[in-house]
Amino acid sequence: MEPVKIPIEDVLDLHTFQPRDVPALLKDYLAECRRVGIYSLRIIHGKGTGVQKKRVRELLAKNQAVASFQDAPPDAGGWGATLVEIKRE
Repeated sequence: MEPVKIPIEDVLDLHTFQPRDVPALLKDYLAECRRVGIYSLRIIHGKGTGVQKKRVRELLAKNQAVASFQDAPPDAGGWGATLVEIKRE
């Protein structure tokens, strides 16, 4: 099976990926965003029971490229999405 090529945009919707793939995917995505000059982005993890949100936030907190993150405003996904600011190089 060939790897999925992710278009690098300022929004990443995790609904289309397997939960086991999220840690590596998120790390690679953040690095690629930084490489192409995208420093403000939104990660859609869904509302559900909050498990995916918690997992994403734990991964963001550990990633040294991340400057900050917060819940998205209601018109951008509310608590089903997280806004992320990446440190500029």
